[in-house]
Parts: sequence; structure tokens; C-alpha cells
Amino acid sequence: MYDKFASIYDELMMDFNYEDWFNYIEEIFKRYDKRPKSILEMACGTGNLSHYLAKKGYNLTCFDLSDNMLSQAYEKLRRFKNVKLIRQNMIDFSLKESYDSVISICDSINYITNKEELYKAFKNVWNHLEDNGIFIFDINSFYKLKYIIGNNTFVEDREEVFYTWQNYYDENKNICEFYLTFFYSDDGEIYERFDEEHREKAYELDEIIELLKKAGFTHIDCFQAFGFEKPVEKTERINFVAIK
Repeated sequence: MYDKFASIYDELMMDFNYEDWFNYIEEIFKRYDKRPKSILEMACGTGNLSHYLAKKGYNLTCFDLSDNMLSQAYEKLRRFKNVKLIRQNMIDFSLKESYDSVISICDSINYITNKEELYKAFKNVWNHLEDNGIFIFDINSFYKLKYIIGNNTFVEDREEVFYTWQNYYDENKNICEFYLTFFYSDDGEIYERFDEEHREKAYELDEIIELLKKAGFTHIDCFQAFGFEKPVEKTERINFVAIK
């Protein structure tokens, strides 16, 4: 997963405004009266959000499971002295430091498809947070994975890449399987094909909140992403804030 995908990830995400996401996180810090100095970013990908956090001056530790993603992130972040990149996974990561804030964006949490493992991840976050530390993350909503993405096919044709995205939703497990086929060209003439398979778990709000409480978080809020309104039935992306 994410091996060859890392090389074209930024092109696929070019319409995604990471500066807006950074500004939203800053708004959350202000809303909860948090002034973090140290931040741990889980599943940092190619370092797009990390770049904005580093520029702001936070002491930043970023981890991802994919070596290729980390290589892309390194190219963006190597000039910053306040950034560390580490290869870890979200479920059983173990670091020797604690942080004022832990952040995970782009529905990375949905990739943990087992409730026991999700609890373990949340407990790990709790263990790595300072007292009163803030955990910020988002998910693709149950509604989005089941009714918007699930059992649908999407096709995208861009300047350097063409891809198909076929999805299958498992009603019994509430897991959406993504099958992506890419045709990528560096020169616009010769195209290379490669395939990716991904799986995301559709979680109900109550499931997430229950696991956060079980992990020890004392104050938990959820919002429609990029704002502070409560989620409604057809909200597609939900942002969580949990305080240790």
C-alpha cells in the first residue's frame, strides 16, 4: 500500500487545501485555549500539513508506515530543524517523548479497521500526550463510506495520471474496499500501470466516542470538518477533538 502511490499522491491531492486544514487546526487550538509547543503528527503522508506546522515553528514529530511517503515528506521538510520523521504505524507506535498535541488528518483513522486495534491506537495517543493535551483527528463518516463511496466507481483523467476507483461496501463488516488502477506518465507518452488496494472502516460516532472514553479521554467533541457545527446525518467528514 502506498508504494508507487506515494510518487503521485500530491498530484492526486492538488485540489486539497492543506493551508485551510492548518488554519482550522489553529482555530481549534484557540477555541480550546491550547498553546502547544510540541506536536506529534500520525500518518503524515508526504508532509503537506507537516510543512505548515513546521513553518509555524512547532516542535514536530511526524510518522508514517510507508517509506516512500516518508521519502517524499523528507524532501519537503529537510530544511526545518524542528522536525523529526520516523517510521511507525498508528496502532502500536512507541516513542520516548510526550507531546502537547497529537494530530491525524485525511481520514487516516478509518484505515484502522478493527475496533480493538482502534482502541489500542487511541490508548497509545493518550499515553503520548501531556496532561491536558489535545488530540485532533477526522474520519470519513459512516454515511460517506456507505452511501457516497461504497459500491460506486469513479474515473479521473488528469494531465499526468488517469485512474479508475472501484469501491465495494461490506454490509456485514462495515468496511469499504477501494480498488484503484492508475496509468501514470512522466513524459505524456509512455504510461505505466499500477494498482492499489485500500480498506476503510465505517464507524458510527458513538463507537468512536466510546473508544476514546475507554482510552481515558475526559472531554470529547465532534464537528462537521472545517467548522464547529455538530455533525448531521449526511455530514461526510467529521472532526474530533479529545482532551486528556
